[in-house]
Amino acid sequence: MNKIYVLVPLIAVLIFGGFYYNFSKHFEERVEAAKAKAAAELRAKNERDQAAREQAFKAAIEAAARRKAEKEERDRIEEAKKKARLDAEDHRQHMFDDRNRFRDQVKRLKGEVEAVKAEITKLEDEKKHYADELVFLQGFVKKAEANQKYYYDLVDKIAAADAARAAAEAAAAAAAKAKG
Repeated sequence: MNKIYVLVPLIAVLIFGGFYYNFSKHFEERVEAAKAKAAAELRAKNERDQAAREQAFKAAIEAAARRKAEKEERDRIEEAKKKARLDAEDHRQHMFDDRNRFRDQVKRLKGEVEAVKAEITKLEDEKKHYADELVFLQGFVKKAEANQKYYYDLVDKIAAADAARAAAEAAAAAAAKAKG
């Protein structure tokens, strides 16, 4: 058993030595290959990162240009809405002013219409009064003309009676003179 204690570790050391020799013989090459591979991977990664950065930079520029265009469009739409809102407000105010002005004008015209109606009523009453007065005056003129004719006839009768009396007095005086 003593031999086992020596032989097993010796065999293990020999096996380890074989692996170590094999490992150390190709170790430098593997380290160089690993370094070259790592450097190549790093260069490839840097190139990919650089390409990705350039692509991201271009995408950022395009996105900024797109956002700027969208912002300009939003601003243009907002400005159009503001202008439309102001135009609508101006139109509403203009309509409100027109409505108030027309309402005042309607009140004024209604007042004028009432005044004209009152004046028309007054003038119709005056016209009726004057028509009644005209009828009265026409009747009065007829009566006055009839009275005038009556008085002219009466004056003619009086003149005829005066002439007859004067003739009778002259005849009486002539008869008295002839008698006397």
